[in-house]
Amino acid sequence: MHTFQDLVKRFGDYFAVRHFPTTPATLYEPGEYFLSWGGKRIRPVLCLMGNELFNEISSHAWHAATAIELFHNFTLIHDDIMDAAPLRRGNETVHKKYGNNTALLAGDVMLIQAYDYLNRIQGNQLSSILSLFNTTAREVCEGQQLDIDFEQQKDVNLDAYINMITLKTSVLLACSLQMGAVLGGASDGNCRHLYEFGKNLGIAFQIQDDYLDAFGDPEKFGKEVGGDIRQNKKTFLLLHALEVAPPGLRQELEDLMQQNPSDKVSRVLDIFRSCGVESWANELKEKYWQESLRHLEEIAVLQVRKKPLLDLAAYLLQREQ
Repeated sequence: MHTFQDLVKRFGDYFAVRHFPTTPATLYEPGEYFLSWGGKRIRPVLCLMGNELFNEISSHAWHAATAIELFHNFTLIHDDIMDAAPLRRGNETVHKKYGNNTALLAGDVMLIQAYDYLNRIQGNQLSSILSLFNTTAREVCEGQQLDIDFEQQKDVNLDAYINMITLKTSVLLACSLQMGAVLGGASDGNCRHLYEFGKNLGIAFQIQDDYLDAFGDPEKFGKEVGGDIRQNKKTFLLLHALEVAPPGLRQELEDLMQQNPSDKVSRVLDIFRSCGVESWANELKEKYWQESLRHLEEIAVLQVRKKPLLDLAAYLLQREQ
């Protein structure tokens, strides 16, 4: 069995090839430029880990993992356009460097290339792989649209937010694992539990990300805390505070969202603390973490084969097992 770090290295070497034709360069070079930055490779490696959970890693799993990584990068190019983001990973974004029209086409052709890699999968599993991939791609778009919608909605409840996060982020993690499992010959029941493991892990990870943005150590987190607060993002923390705060604090919180005083972050954090947001967020993360573990436990393979996934989950959630 390979560790996550081993597979990140192996996939990085495998993926470090040219994925597009050379002409017209104006269409294909932007995609190569974007892919050259690298990345965490979490999603494609989950596909390989899902495959190895049940079998030796097959050539088909490498094709599926490549398709997943290309799809993920397609979404990032389009996300940057929608967010008008000038930088990603410290580099000039595709739309900023090449223009919006070219960036749209570069993303589109990256998605098409993902299907080209899926088409290299041979055997009777291709139909179920395509069905899962297509469903997930549609759900990711739904999640992105809901995220856009929420920016204009005054009242967003926690269930709606969790649904949005599930669609925008978690389903692709779950899909990656399940695609690998399908290609490894896993049963429907095992595939279902692995999917739920990935989905719940993704939700727990997003809760943690929201929490660290507000309460994390800047040196460990890698960026200044309070970015979501400054941008008035509807995070798990903000939604809970708005739900449980007494009328006076709720009004103060809503006023702070409309204004941008220099002490906005510290004042919002004070409200969060007075509403018990810290402990609530950790309890909610624990709930989804335990649910993910429950599904991992239900998968009918030897426990030793699950260890790389358990280690990865613990690593992503920054916790001891």
